[in-house]
Amino acid sequence: MQNVMGIINLNGDEKLLKEITECRPLAAVPFGGRYRVIDFVLSSMVNSGIENVGILLHDKYRSIMDHLRSGKEWDLARKSDGLFILPSGQPRLPGSKLGDVDNLYHNLDYLENSRQQYVLLSGSSMVCNINYRKAFKYHQDSGADITILYKEMAENEGEQAEGMSLILDDTGRMLDMSFVSKTLGVKRMSMDMYILKRELLIEFVKECKSVGDTNLIRDGFYKNRDKLKIYGFQYKGYFANIHSLQSYYKHNMELLKVDKWQDLFMKAGLVYTKVKDEAPAKYQESAKVANTMVANGCIVGGRVENSILFRGVKVHKGAYIKDSIIMQKCEIAENAIVENVICDKDVQITAGKWLKGEKNYPLFVEKGTVV
Repeated sequence: MQNVMGIINLNGDEKLLKEITECRPLAAVPFGGRYRVIDFVLSSMVNSGIENVGILLHDKYRSIMDHLRSGKEWDLARKSDGLFILPSGQPRLPGSKLGDVDNLYHNLDYLENSRQQYVLLSGSSMVCNINYRKAFKYHQDSGADITILYKEMAENEGEQAEGMSLILDDTGRMLDMSFVSKTLGVKRMSMDMYILKRELLIEFVKECKSVGDTNLIRDGFYKNRDKLKIYGFQYKGYFANIHSLQSYYKHNMELLKVDKWQDLFMKAGLVYTKVKDEAPAKYQESAKVANTMVANGCIVGGRVENSILFRGVKVHKGAYIKDSIIMQKCEIAENAIVENVICDKDVQITAGKWLKGEKNYPLFVEKGTVV
């Protein structure tokens, strides 16, 4: 797929994730013990042979730039092609939001000067490990103008299905799209991933910009669905759409199930992330750990069950953690109890405190908080 360039669009809807995206974009949110959400899409692109990847920024981009750096961990620190940071180019009032059309238009020189003929345009809220080669071959064989990747969702998976549902005919051609809420059963959930020719993308960006449209998918692709051959390609592997704090908690916790973990990490290529040289986790004699994902640099002296500990977490003797997500460099002091809780980075739970949420509504503790 050296003839395909990748663009990861960070301009997503984060209104139901405002607690965890207060100081970072969704793409930079920690996930799965040692990764960030963007690692999965970016690694999938690299494993599929894509050598030119642009990151379309919006705001709060310091953390994502710190994480990606030169792109070395993804083999994108190259003399030719590689990783490109695409900033938004227009000032805006606090709280206002530019659409992706404005950001793409500001970076038209990147699109126009790239040597690849095709573009894989992806959002940044999806967690999956996918080889795009099959989707690209389908795109070429079908003669599609645009191919949308989708996931078949069972009715009992409705809580994952916040987004767009595709309505396809018997040949796989898209007839319509509809927004669905988490309360509805969904058959074909758009993965917010699109394959099309680079020249067609440039044409849509210029056309939308000329008439004041701001949303590429809605104002460009969807409005022209009758003129274009838009097809759907079904993906059958693990897929998680992070659209709310509840979905973030749920999809992290389901990785504690062996089949889910293997489906994400073992059935496709490797998932790369920023390298940090830390010692292995240390378990003291008093530690009791069951069904828990523990990252490097952790020191565990207490009891931990059904939880995820990110790098550098300290759990003191007598502390108890259950069904919780504890992010980097948090500290849980002696005899503290934490259950159904998401602790952002650098949180300190002092001795004897008891924090308890519900599985459907986990308690969130902001970054740097001392309780």
